[in-house]
Amino acid sequence: MAATPAPPATPPKPTWDPRKPDQPFPWLRPTIRIRLTLLYGGMFLIAGILLLSIIYLLAAQALRSGNEPLFKIVQFQSLKVTSNNCPGIATSDLSLAEFNDAISACMDHERKAALDNLLSRSLLALLGLAVIAFAFGYAMAGRVLSPLGRITRTARAVAGSDLSRRIELDGPDDELKELADTFDEMLERLQRAFTAQQRFVGNASHELRTPLAINRTLLEVHLSDPGAPVELQQLGKTLLATNERSEQLVEGLLLLARSDNQIIERKPVDLAEVAEQAVDQVRAEAEAKGVTIRGERKPAVIQGNGVLLERIALNLVQNAVRYNVPEGGWVEVTTDVRHGQAVLVVTNTGPVVPAYEIDNLFEPFRRLRTERTGSDKGVGLGLSIVRSVARAHGGHISAEPREGGGLVMRVTFPV
Repeated sequence: MAATPAPPATPPKPTWDPRKPDQPFPWLRPTIRIRLTLLYGGMFLIAGILLLSIIYLLAAQALRSGNEPLFKIVQFQSLKVTSNNCPGIATSDLSLAEFNDAISACMDHERKAALDNLLSRSLLALLGLAVIAFAFGYAMAGRVLSPLGRITRTARAVAGSDLSRRIELDGPDDELKELADTFDEMLERLQRAFTAQQRFVGNASHELRTPLAINRTLLEVHLSDPGAPVELQQLGKTLLATNERSEQLVEGLLLLARSDNQIIERKPVDLAEVAEQAVDQVRAEAEAKGVTIRGERKPAVIQGNGVLLERIALNLVQNAVRYNVPEGGWVEVTTDVRHGQAVLVVTNTGPVVPAYEIDNLFEPFRRLRTERTGSDKGVGLGLSIVRSVARAHGGHISAEPREGGGLVMRVTFPV
C-alpha cells in the first residue's frame, strides 16, 4: 500500500508590508508647523547675523580711521603722564619716539577691547532675540495652521465611520476655508450615498424575508405529510435547503449593512464568554466532521455589542470547522489581553492557503477554491461580516497561512 503523500509546504508569506512603519520618535516628525517655525526663525537668525556683521565692520572701520593719535609729544622734559589703562607710558626713562609708540599701542588695545565688547553683547542680544523669534514663529505657525488641525480631526472622525461630522470652518474666505468647504461638500455627498445604500440593502432584505418565510412554512407543511410521494419529499427537502441558504444570504446582507456603522451603544463584553458560546453552537457540527475544538480562553473584556461580537466568533469558528481536513482535524480558539488589546485567535488545520489569496477571503461572496454558488459551506459573507463588525468596534482582523495547512485568524480590539 502506497504511503500517503505529505501535504505541500505552505507558500512563503510576502515580506513586503504596505503599511508605514511606526517612527521611534513621533515628536520628531517634520510637521508643517515645525518647518514653518524653522523657516521663520532661520530667516530671522540669518538676517540678525548679517546685520551684526555689518555693524561690526562699520564699527571696526570707524575705530580704525581714528586709530592715529590726534597729537604727538615733541618734548616732555618736565611733563608727567599717568594712565590706569596704559601703564607703559608712566615710566620716566622712555624716549620721545617710544612714548608716542606706547600711546598708539594703547589706543589700538582699547579699540580691540571695544570691538570685542560690542561683539559679545551683540551676540547675547541676537541669541535672546532668536529665542523670541522661534517662539513667536511657532505660535504664529500654530495659529495659521489651526484650520488644518480641525480638518485633520474631522477626517479622522470620518475614518471611524462617523460621516455626520463637518468642519464648518469660520474665518476669512481664504484657501483653507475653501478646502474645508470642499471637504464638507464631499462628506455630505458620501453620507447621502452611504445612507441610500444602507436603506436599499435594509429594505431589500426585509422585503425578501417575508416570501422566504412563507416558502419555508409551505415546504415544512408538505414535508410533514406522511402520505406524500418520496419524489415530492426529496424535492421538498432540496427546496427547503435552497430556501434556508437564501435566508442566510438575506440575514448576512442585513447584518453586513448594519455593521458598517460605528457602534453607538457599547456595553462590557467578555470575549472569552462570546467565544465559548460560539464553540458550543458549533460543537455538534465539529463532532460530526471529526474536528476537535480546543484552546484556552482567558478573560478579555471590551466595550461593544455582544450580539455582533458573537457573530464574529461564530463565523470564524464555523469557517475553521467547515474548511478543515477530512480526518484528524482540530480548531484552536483562544482569547487573551496582549499589549493593551483584547485578542481573539482562531487557528485550524486545513488545506494549504497561498499567501496571495488571503486578502480575497475577506471580499463578499469569495471563498477559497469553491464555486460562487452551490457550496454547502456558506454564502461567502462570513469573513466580510467579521471584518465589518471588527471595524465598527475599532478593531482589526488579520489572517496568515499556518505551516502545514490551515489559517491563523487574529482579531484585535482596543480595551
